[in-house]
Amino acid sequence: MASAELTSLESTQAVPTVETPSDEEQVNVDTSTETEIESTAAIFQAVGVITGSVNFSSDGQSTVTIGSYEYPLYYSKRQWDVLNALKKEIENTGNHNQRLVVYPKAIHFPRREQPHRIAFQLVGFDRGRKLDAVSGELEDLEFKLSGLWQFIPVCSTPCISVFRNFSDERLEFIKQSEPARKVKFMKASHIPLLWKDAPVRPFRFNPKVAKEEQGHAVFVTIKAKFLPGRDVFGFVALTALPKDSAPRYLKASKTDKATVQLAAQKAKPRVQRPSKKHNLGSSNPPLKPILKKKPPLVEGEADK
Repeated sequence: MASAELTSLESTQAVPTVETPSDEEQVNVDTSTETEIESTAAIFQAVGVITGSVNFSSDGQSTVTIGSYEYPLYYSKRQWDVLNALKKEIENTGNHNQRLVVYPKAIHFPRREQPHRIAFQLVGFDRGRKLDAVSGELEDLEFKLSGLWQFIPVCSTPCISVFRNFSDERLEFIKQSEPARKVKFMKASHIPLLWKDAPVRPFRFNPKVAKEEQGHAVFVTIKAKFLPGRDVFGFVALTALPKDSAPRYLKASKTDKATVQLAAQKAKPRVQRPSKKHNLGSSNPPLKPILKKKPPLVEGEADK
């Protein structure tokens, strides 16, 4: 059975970091590999190839195991045909170890001390390498990443922030969508990257510096390698020169984000407080008993 593969590359989505990691935390992966600088038009992009054991559970949760590390494997409605083809391929061959074309997904959490998690979204799969497709351009675990090189508040590792590429059709779609759908559609993907001796420093927002003195994030286009277990990507090579200006992209407004966040808070079920008569742990002090006064003695009457 012929393998299925999609070659259209839509950018994934994501969020920025605060401190440059030490030399021990940074790595260069296969720095001896030389890659020609591309002259093609710049776009936001995050796509790559992984090889691992695919598992489809009965509850609908799919995973891919790379080495000894298991990662969630997502898919969208647009990849439904690819998903079914992959399932049939595994059923017919009995081989769960597959070479997948995927979008990387970095899941960050509000608390900076809570480590991010990595997941992958299925784009296609390939039993052999098609030279005219992504799977033919990249080795296993290699990714093409294009985005803004910066720190984000919720991650201690600098990231390449991949936003949704601009188009008139997408702009029209956004104009007609409700805030929640708009925010979800324009959500960026912040891919943590270890890049030793980077030619440009990742942008870091400083709240103590005036806006006009902040500077800005540089747009970079690179090849990187995923590091299983560490859940980060390691720089391999530049594939285009860094640019001071990024291609046009879509980003959710602060107003829409605030609207969606407020609606989510209102949708949370409220915890009902117990009534006073059931509140046995009341802090009110108990009432003191009222003592009845004895009648005054009549003159000449002795106490009994």
